[in-house]
This record gives sequence, C-alpha cells and structure tokens, in this order.
Amino acid sequence: MEWVISLITGAVGGNIAGAVFKNLSLGTLGNTVAGLVGGGAGSAILNAVLGSGGAAGGTVVGNIASSGVGSVVLMLIVGVIKNSMAKKA
Repeated sequence: MEWVISLITGAVGGNIAGAVFKNLSLGTLGNTVAGLVGGGAGSAILNAVLGSGGAAGGTVVGNIASSGVGSVVLMLIVGVIKNSMAKKA
C-alpha cells in the first residue's frame, strides 16, 4: 500500500510542479512519469535513511511528503536538463 501512495503522490506532485514551473514542464505525460519515478525514489530514500520506524518513515504523512518532494525534485532536474539540451541544439 505504501508504494501505491508513493506513486500516486509522485504523479500528482510532478504535474503540480509542471504547472507551477511552466518553463521546466515536460508535458503532462513527462511530468507524470518523472513524478512517478521521483515519488518512488523519494519514498525509498527516506525509508532507507530513517528506517521504517523513523520520525516520518513509517507514517502515511511522511510517505506522502517524501514522495511529493522527490517527484518535484526529479521533475525539476529533468526539466533543467531538457531545457539545457534544447538551447545547445
């Protein structure tokens, strides 16, 4: 169940980041995919660092927060790389 929450939160977070940072948006599909990957990675990293019994690692709120942050960070990184490559071409 934790992974489902992470993936949903990640997809939503990626699309919200795309709407807020329009110049870095990857489009709906790209934002969703980056959000899914970032959400899963963010949740996994937090659980690895804090452990499942950590302050936020074992709670639904912590899972949502970590996957949301992970999705936004990854979407922004990919957006910056995409824009950088487009300028060079």
